[in-house]
Amino acid sequence: MFRRIAIFSLIAAIFVVMLVFTYHNTGTVDVHLVFTEVSASIPLAFTVTFVFGWLFGVVCMGLYALRLVNEKRSLKRSLKVSETEVSSLRNLPLADAD
Repeated sequence: MFRRIAIFSLIAAIFVVMLVFTYHNTGTVDVHLVFTEVSASIPLAFTVTFVFGWLFGVVCMGLYALRLVNEKRSLKRSLKVSETEVSSLRNLPLADAD
């Protein structure tokens, strides 16, 4: 419950900051891309930059999570093989030490 309230509060705070920023910055900015030049409002330029940064972060974390899942799968497989080997060694009869 607390987590949902915290997430909602964070989203609401970001929305309020965005509204205040938009209200106080009504100018335009020229964005020079490789092949073209785009004229956009300052809030739009910041919003697009934020969204692309967020998407880049999500993709990077997704790839990292996939790597961890694959490593976990490999370690589980290795653990199962080791447990099987230990179990078979425990079942071997002990040789008499004469």
